[in-house]
Amino acid sequence: MIDFGCGSGILAIAAIKLGAAKVIGIDIDPQALLASKDNAARNGVEDQIEVYLPKDQPEGLVADVVVANILAGPLRELSPTIKGLLKPGGQLAMSGILDTQAESVAEFYRDDLELDPIAEKSEWCRISGRKLG
Repeated sequence: MIDFGCGSGILAIAAIKLGAAKVIGIDIDPQALLASKDNAARNGVEDQIEVYLPKDQPEGLVADVVVANILAGPLRELSPTIKGLLKPGGQLAMSGILDTQAESVAEFYRDDLELDPIAEKSEWCRISGRKLG
């Protein structure tokens, strides 16, 4: 599993606690990587989480599951990168998206993923789907 925009590492830690064997966190902020490592250690999962700046991530990195809880702008701008991290048939889940922005984000993923109906709670949305191919 890849946590794209891992921030504090909360999604990565939760994934491990729920049964994921290993999670790779990617973030543009070196402080976020330090926070992810620290939080992983505090939760006893430091051996199952690796974190990288985008420029340092392993070449050819792909996963069966990619999660991203980041803003709509980066989800649109980085859609080729995010889709490239996903294996064919893999699942993508993106959250942190306002309901007014969900459709514009989904447009960037429709050609390469079979999208689920957009899930909405209050004014927040989740966009998820399976990569074609």
